[in-house]
Amino acid sequence: MGLETGSDKCGAMEVAELLLTADIYNRSENLTEDDLPPRIRKHYFDSETRSVKRPIYVTASDVQQICGIQNVKGAIKDLPFVGFEEFGSQLRLTVFDLGAKWFANQKDLARIKSNPALAYFYENYNSLDVSYADSRSSNRPLLADREWLDARIKELCRDQKESEDLLKLVYIKAPEDVRDSIEGLVLTAEQKAEIEKIEKALMNRDYLRKIGLYEIGKLLFVGPPGTGKTSTARSLSSWFSLPLVEVRLSMITSQYLGETSKNIDKVFELAKKISPCILLIDEFDFVAKTRTSDEHGAIKRAVNTLLKAIDEISLVEHGVLLLAATNHPQLLDYAAWRRFDRVLGFPLPDSEMRRRILDKVLSRIDADVDTRELAALTDGYSGSDLRLVVREAVLNALVEDRRRLAQDDLLKAIDDFGRRMSEYRRSTNT
Repeated sequence: MGLETGSDKCGAMEVAELLLTADIYNRSENLTEDDLPPRIRKHYFDSETRSVKRPIYVTASDVQQICGIQNVKGAIKDLPFVGFEEFGSQLRLTVFDLGAKWFANQKDLARIKSNPALAYFYENYNSLDVSYADSRSSNRPLLADREWLDARIKELCRDQKESEDLLKLVYIKAPEDVRDSIEGLVLTAEQKAEIEKIEKALMNRDYLRKIGLYEIGKLLFVGPPGTGKTSTARSLSSWFSLPLVEVRLSMITSQYLGETSKNIDKVFELAKKISPCILLIDEFDFVAKTRTSDEHGAIKRAVNTLLKAIDEISLVEHGVLLLAATNHPQLLDYAAWRRFDRVLGFPLPDSEMRRRILDKVLSRIDADVDTRELAALTDGYSGSDLRLVVREAVLNALVEDRRRLAQDDLLKAIDDFGRRMSEYRRSTNT
C-alpha cells in the first residue's frame, strides 16, 4: 500500500464523514435535520416536504458536489470499509464499526464536534471528549437555510394566491443571507442584557406558555439615525437563526387608504405563517403617530389596526419576535408605547464606544492609526457616520494605489465628512 498524501487523507476524511453521517442519520429516528451540517443538509433537502428524507444515499456525484472531490475513487482507495457500486456510482459503508473506529483514530475532534450526527454517535465512544448537546447548539438549524425559507414561501404562494401580492410588501431574508452580525456591532450593556433575555425566552417558549406568560418579545428600538437600530434587528436574525420579515410602514401605506389596514393585517398574518421568525417594522412612527390631530378617519383606522395587530401577536404563542424601530419617538403616543414590553434606547456613541466602533471597522484593514484620537475628534458622530469616514479614507487611499491607511487618511476623511455635514445643515436650515 502506497503512502497517503495530505490531499488523499483529506479526501478520505471528507468521504468517511459523509458516509458515517448518512448512516447515523438513517439509523437514528431521534435525529432531525438540525443534526446535519448545513452543507450536507442543503444538498439532500427536499423542498416538497421541507425536510431531509430517510434514507440518505451517497453517490459519487453527491461526494463531488458536497465535498468538492472530483477523483472519488482515489479518495476511497485506502478505505477498506467503503464499497463502490459501479451501477449508480453509489458508495456505502460495508462495515460500519470498522469505519467508525477508523474515523475516531484520526483524532479529528474538531470535525466531529462540528457535526451533531457524529457527536451523537461518538459522545460515549472510547472516552472521546465530545458533547452532542454542545455540537447541536452550535450547528445552524434548518430554519436558517435559504432552501427551507424558499420552500415555505413557495408553499404559501401555492396555497393562497394573495400571498404573491403580499410578498411585494415585505423583504424576507434567510438568516444565512443577513450580512449584519452581533459580533460586528458595538452594543451597550443594556442592549446586550435585553438580547440575552430574548434568547432565553426563545429557548423556553414551552415553559413560558405553560405558566401563561405571553407578553414577551415585543421591543421598540428608539434613537437617532445611524445608531444601529436596524442593523441590530437584522443581526438578531443571524444570531437566533430566525428568518427575517422586514417591512417599512411607508411600503404598506396604500394610496387607497382603506387598503392600508388590510395590508397591516396581511403582514402580521404572513409572519405567523413563516414562524418562528423576526418581524421587523422599520419607520414605526410613519403610521403609529400621535392621534391628537384631526386626521383622516382611514389613517386612524390604520393606526388602530396596527396597534391591535401588535396586541394579538406573541413570541410565546406564535413564535414571532416583534421588533420596531423609529428615529422619531416623540411622534408616538402612549397607546403605541405601551404595546411594547421593552423600549430599548440607541443613543449616539460616547467616546469609548466610538473608539470600539472604529476598532471593529478597521480590524480587517491594514491601518496604522490611533483610534483614541479619532474618537475624540468625532463627538456627535453615529456608528454609521464612522463607517462612512472609514469608507472615504479607504477610497481615497485606493485612488493613490494604496491599501494601507495612515492616521492622516482618517483625519482628512473626518475633516471632509464634517465639512459636508456642515454644508448639509446650512442648506436644510435655509
